[in-house]
Amino acid sequence: MTRRGLAHWSRQPGALLALLLFPVMMLVMFAYFLGGGIAVEGGGDYKEYLLPGLLTLTMAFGLEATMVALTQDINRGVLDRFRSMPIAPSSILVGRSVIDLLASLAGLLVMALTGLAIGWRWHNGAAAALAALGLLLLLRFALLWAGIHLGLVAGKPELVQAVQILVWPVAFLSSAFTSPDTMPGWMGALAEWNPLSATAGATRELFGNPRWGGGSWATDHHTLLAVAWPLALLAVFVPLALRRYVRLSR
Repeated sequence: MTRRGLAHWSRQPGALLALLLFPVMMLVMFAYFLGGGIAVEGGGDYKEYLLPGLLTLTMAFGLEATMVALTQDINRGVLDRFRSMPIAPSSILVGRSVIDLLASLAGLLVMALTGLAIGWRWHNGAAAALAALGLLLLLRFALLWAGIHLGLVAGKPELVQAVQILVWPVAFLSSAFTSPDTMPGWMGALAEWNPLSATAGATRELFGNPRWGGGSWATDHHTLLAVAWPLALLAVFVPLALRRYVRLSR
């Protein structure tokens, strides 16, 4: 299943290129167009605050590519062919998730190189940087399974786009661009407990980049939440996605 996805990449390199360039465009836009007007707590460099947030934010974007591919397989009868083969039903979904993780890893590396080019740096050594990368991929893996389940529920590629719209308010209601302290009270509280805020805060800490404070339990336990949130999402959506997929393939 993973080789099948890689073969699709080789036939459609433009889609992969667009996936890699989109986060770079966002980084340049926010760093240079808006960064001059946003202050960082403690007077740190906004680029160093921004990059971990954008790395986290991009983990929530692009899920529709996997969701659309899955719904296309459903509507084209590909699942019927797979069902006749001696393979586990889970292998199809796991193969999709592995392909997505490979694309996400490539995107993270491209974005990190772009960050280095515009002045971002990490300060806590290679081991901490690899740990931050692991947290980012863990979040992506969890969000991907949530997306797979929603894609299976939607059933049609046209409906997937509507589901993807829901990602935007969740992604931007976080600490990716600015501190929740600058938001209204109720909105700031939601942003503090957002899974993306937890991963963004944990990666900033691991990279040694400027962080936001606040004094709440969520802000003081970023790393714990950056692990707990994805594991909770996986515990919910992996069984749901597998059950839905088995039901559709009968």
